[in-house]
Amino acid sequence: MCGIIGYIGQKQTTPILIDGLKKLEYRGYDSAGICVLDKGSLKVIKKKGKIAELDSELKEHNLSGTIGIAHTRWATHGEPNEKNAHPHLDCSGQIAIVHNGIIENHHGLRQLLVKEGHSIVSDTDSEIVAHLIEKFYNGDLAKATVQALQLIDGAYGLAVMCQAEKKIIVARRGSPLIIGIGDKEMFVASDVPAILAHTKKIIYLSDDELAIITEDNYTIKNLEGKKIDKEIHEIKWSVAELEKKGFKHFMLKEIFEQPEAIANTLRGRINDKEIKLSINFDITKIKRIVITACGTSWHSALIGKYLLEDLALMPTEVDYASEFRYRNPILGPDDLMIVISQSGETADTLAALREAKGKGAKTLGIVNVVGSTITREVDSGIYLHVGPEIGVASTKAFSSQVVALLLLAFYIRQEKGLAIDKKIIKELNNLPEKIKEALSQAEAVKVIAEKFKSSKNFLYLGRGINFPVALEGALKLKEISYIHAEGYPAAEIKHGPIALIDANMPVVFLATKNNLSPKIISNMAEVKARSGIIIAVVNEPDKEIKKLADYIIEVSITSPELSPVVNVIPLQLLAYYIADMKGLDVDKPRNLAKSVTVE
Repeated sequence: MCGIIGYIGQKQTTPILIDGLKKLEYRGYDSAGICVLDKGSLKVIKKKGKIAELDSELKEHNLSGTIGIAHTRWATHGEPNEKNAHPHLDCSGQIAIVHNGIIENHHGLRQLLVKEGHSIVSDTDSEIVAHLIEKFYNGDLAKATVQALQLIDGAYGLAVMCQAEKKIIVARRGSPLIIGIGDKEMFVASDVPAILAHTKKIIYLSDDELAIITEDNYTIKNLEGKKIDKEIHEIKWSVAELEKKGFKHFMLKEIFEQPEAIANTLRGRINDKEIKLSINFDITKIKRIVITACGTSWHSALIGKYLLEDLALMPTEVDYASEFRYRNPILGPDDLMIVISQSGETADTLAALREAKGKGAKTLGIVNVVGSTITREVDSGIYLHVGPEIGVASTKAFSSQVVALLLLAFYIRQEKGLAIDKKIIKELNNLPEKIKEALSQAEAVKVIAEKFKSSKNFLYLGRGINFPVALEGALKLKEISYIHAEGYPAAEIKHGPIALIDANMPVVFLATKNNLSPKIISNMAEVKARSGIIIAVVNEPDKEIKKLADYIIEVSITSPELSPVVNVIPLQLLAYYIADMKGLDVDKPRNLAKSVTVE
């Protein structure tokens, strides 16, 4: 959650910071602020609302300086307003901080600081950090920051400035931070897109590390003061990949990028004879798999369970990461924990990973962002290689996660010495073309969206491996259109949800051909008998479905194992077009952020 950027160099910092905030707005956008060292004094400008509001406000000021920090917020403590926006200052106005994460003991620290005479003006937990640093400051900003952090329980991605020192101090625990290395200039940010226009040389900070950054140098230490040498990573993707390329929204662009995204996930990993994955432990000794994830990634995990049990013959469980971390899971050396996260920074998923490692389980990450925390902490990983995903509602990452899980299922089957169905391999190679065919139905989906853009409720139903696709379709609609939607296994409607069905209830059926098709048709008849409106996703003409369905969306025939990747396309498009027709901000839905780095 939230976005941080900082700059120190020889250029005017304000345009760099504002441009970086715009690139980070997917991480939070209910308020924003900037702090610049201007003529020897810290100048702070903050504004409620999106970055455009702050940018407009800055036109009324003439900030001038070559060092600064900025922040775009996703509120956790205190409502979105200027008082609670970052950066926060200490009492003297000489120390400024921006912070991502949650200070769990902030109530006790607040009471302590108030007793000592500090005037705390916001409702946030973050402001406490500025006052703690002030409490310890005696001419050495880095030392005071370490002393402050020693009192803090919780998570932080932190950047600190001081009026008296031309440097930026950054520290991390549980919330991502990177350092960008330029030519006589340095950058800090919570994600690569913020600084990619300026440098491709990146250092990823790990937990409990602190960096002292000047315009032409940096020093990284742990909190005990020991210097640390860090690898410099070269970012491979370009600024052009962050642009909309003629699409109205990033989400629509990313939906249409899925053929290429899938091709990139497959590239170099499959041929007629062998599945190639870089797994650096003996996977044949694994006796059970546990997958943990959140949100959309949890839905891909549910599909993965079907694939791993059916193809790899592996007992597989799926857990919400947020629940997994608070129970006492039974794990050991014969278990494999798979963690799935687009960003590689999801707080609950990262905590679940560490719990599994602590119990001796093998770990594997399915992640899109190279160099992220999860990729550095797992035993092995599968990168998605789908490029940056900017839209808050995940699309291309979901479909590529499913493909990665399918590759893993085949890999385990292969390593066990079992035959792999060459027909499915052929279908897998043809999958990008099947997705293109599904995308060709966009205009037909748009017509349906126009009919139902004013609906108050939706129901999504699927069976078997397509039940999680129903969950994902409902989630997409909820996330960006704010229409209440639920996904269910189709047979479960008789156990409660059928009471909701009437002439005003659109019901989306995933009705592509498989061994459960007769059952799906029976469920459709049950809905039709109660005047429900049926939208059916099909891949083969069927007389019974044509009689029952009010609207039909056709996709290409593919193997049942691959059908979730094809079937989700019209559901993504339906959610997108409904939200767009309602005039909503598709890429920045209310109350959501792309990377959930707080609990």
